Amino acid sequence: MSRRRYVARGVPGGYRIWDNRARRWWGELYELCPDRLLDELNRAADHSRITALLRFYRAQKR
Repeated sequence: MSRRRYVARGVPGGYRIWDNRARRWWGELYELCPDRLLDELNRAADHSRITALLRFYRAQKR
């Protein structure tokens, strides 16, 4: 059984993305986990698409 590479996990203060291969947190802490990001993580989990979504949400925080 194959494990997904990226998983959104609840942490104190919000959500973070866990990278199963690197065994470390990836990206920033989100108070609310964006629906589009969760959808991508639960589907194909395409690295480039996830990166684009993270950049989009990071830009909105500014």
